Amino acid sequence: MMDYLTFPFRFIGFWLWYIKEFTVANYSVLKDILSRGHDSTPGVAKYPCESESEAHYTLIAALITVTPGTLVVGAAANTEEGQRVMYVHGMYNSDPDELRGDLRDMEKRMLRGVMIHPRFFSDRKKEA
Repeated sequence: MMDYLTFPFRFIGFWLWYIKEFTVANYSVLKDILSRGHDSTPGVAKYPCESESEAHYTLIAALITVTPGTLVVGAAANTEEGQRVMYVHGMYNSDPDELRGDLRDMEKRMLRGVMIHPRFFSDRKKEA
């Protein structure tokens, strides 16, 4: 019952957070374009997704790609672990672990914001 009551607030909260992150990313890219020299430290990371449904997987891929400075360059539907994987290029994340951490934060926020009953693959894996 509580999930239904908090859903509108989680949904709005996620989109407000994403708009803030989107604005900050736009500013970083614009600053890098207009200034001398470059602050970019590009890197690529393999990111195992928590999303189970095609809709959530597609949404997180779209959010990553639309955010300035990041791009999904590849995706694999099934791996040995049963998880979907994305290969993500980040303009300002040369460390793959840092990029994966940022992506995990975005995906967890997205899942909490768009799911009425949020649950995560890593939480279920620990229970088993």
